[in-house]
Amino acid sequence: MAKFTGAVVILLIAAMDVTAGILGVQAEMAQNKVKHIRFLGLFECRQPSHQAFRLGVAAASILLLAQLIANFIGGCICISSREDLETSTANRQVAAGCLALSWIILAVAFSLLIIGALANSHSKGSCGFSHHNFLAIGGILCFVHGVICAAYYVSATAH
Repeated sequence: MAKFTGAVVILLIAAMDVTAGILGVQAEMAQNKVKHIRFLGLFECRQPSHQAFRLGVAAASILLLAQLIANFIGGCICISSREDLETSTANRQVAAGCLALSWIILAVAFSLLIIGALANSHSKGSCGFSHHNFLAIGGILCFVHGVICAAYYVSATAH
């Protein structure tokens, strides 16, 4: 029964991260469909895409929810000192590393998705620094987050 529950949790987290990744890439495609003019490769004037905004916020929300589920169900693996790290099991060390890495990837992917979404939140066109592929990169990092969270859950629950 525990193996079945573990498989369901891993599939749920993976499905959420894949969904967030697809939404992030679709948001980038929606953003690229709007009219824009580039100057010198760094500056651009473009119309916002409400669809890219909605998809970017949805991707960021699902990514955050996947992280919370992985952490609550997998438990919190805390290693407070070097001695604790050296005396802990290999599974616990891997779980702690995956947990730290998943939070780093979450921070970067969430930030990129929100920055990309906020660039499309205005009601009229704007000019400024171009936001090159923030939504797509954030979406790709959602896929990486899914793999890391699955590895965290497996190593955290292994006996």
